[in-house]
Formats: sequence, structure tokens, C-alpha cells
Amino acid sequence: MSINAFFWILIIFAFGLTIWAQFRVKGTFKKYSQVPNARGLTGYEAARHMLDSNGLQDVRIEVVRGSLSDHYDPIHRVVRLSEDVYYQNSISAVSVACHEIGHAIQHKTHYPMLALRHRIFPVVNFTSGIAPFLIIAGAIFSSFSLLGLGIIFFSAAVVFQLVTLPVEFNASNRARDIMVAEGYVTNEEERSVGKVLNAAALTYVATALLSVLELLRLVFMFAGNRD
Repeated sequence: MSINAFFWILIIFAFGLTIWAQFRVKGTFKKYSQVPNARGLTGYEAARHMLDSNGLQDVRIEVVRGSLSDHYDPIHRVVRLSEDVYYQNSISAVSVACHEIGHAIQHKTHYPMLALRHRIFPVVNFTSGIAPFLIIAGAIFSSFSLLGLGIIFFSAAVVFQLVTLPVEFNASNRARDIMVAEGYVTNEEERSVGKVLNAAALTYVATALLSVLELLRLVFMFAGNRD
């Protein structure tokens, strides 16, 4: 079996893992969205309490459309929660909401990996858009320069994916610890919270793995063509 064929098998496996991870996070969220938390807190209420208790009274919370479209906007200092998270008092709702507050706390404490992700985002936003065209052009015209430049640009996106992993895991760990310590959920509910957060984290792991494998395939292809 050639190296290129081997990498294609790994990439197909990673792609399948990514699809499975997305189904799992949706299924886990749906399952625990039907389980009310013991305190009856909505996602908004849990998020507001966590922000205020961590000195982030100036951070606003907004509701946005879309399923699992929740995110923290560090530029405008706004936590945006999907309707299912904002209004519901389920385990899923408070877990996802508090995870986003974890990012706001990271921002406040200048968590190094989050700061790094913010710094490289403008570069990645540019390079990730142009990399596919350079790689395709390099393959069509047998241009090692274009292909090599495309690989370098693509590698920036891979670095971004890898930096994202500790950012997401750290935000989940912060959220989980505070939720239990401040009584947003009971000790018995902590395991369910972990399932929701771990399912979401798995999607980032699968995406990063897929990106790394694709980068390695391109590097080996480039090296092989050079030889």
C-alpha cells in the first residue's frame, strides 16, 4: 500500500469520526435537554450568575438563533446563547451556557492559549481561504512553489485547530468546577454535565485530527513530487 493511499484511509476514518462526533454532541445535547437541573436555572440565569460572581458584570448576554450556535465574542464582550440554551432549565442548557462563560473568564484572566488563538485568527482567516486555491493551482501546473506555499498556509489553519483544543477543554473544566462549587448543579448532576461537555469537545478533537492528517498527506505528496 502506498503512503498516499494509507493517508487517504486515515483521512476517511477521521472524517467519519468527525461526522460521528457531530451526531453524538447533538444526541447528547438533546438527551440532557429533556432533564431539568435540580435548581431550575435557565441557561441565561446560570450564565448571568457565573459572570457576576467572577467580576464580569459588564459582559452582556444575548440570545441568537440557531442550534448550538452559542459562543463568546471577545471583541464586543458578549456571550451569545442559542434559544434552546438561553430559555431552558435543562442540564444541557446550563452546561453549554457555563462553558461559554468559561471563555469569558479565560479572556479576563488572559489565558495564554486563548490570547494566542486571538492573535493568529486574522492570519488564519486569510490563509485558510487562499490555501486550497494555491494547492490546486500547484497540482494543476506542477508548481512546487505554489504547492509549498499552499501547504504553509494550510498549516496555519492546523495550528489554529490545535491551539483551540486546550482552549475548549480549559473552558469546560473551569465551567464544570464553578458549577459544582457554586451549586448550579448537584454532585449527582456533575456526571451528566461532563457528558454534555465531553461530547462537545470530541468534535474539536475530531476536526483537529482530520486537519493534521490532511496536512501530513500534503507534506508527503509534496516531498514525493520533489523526489
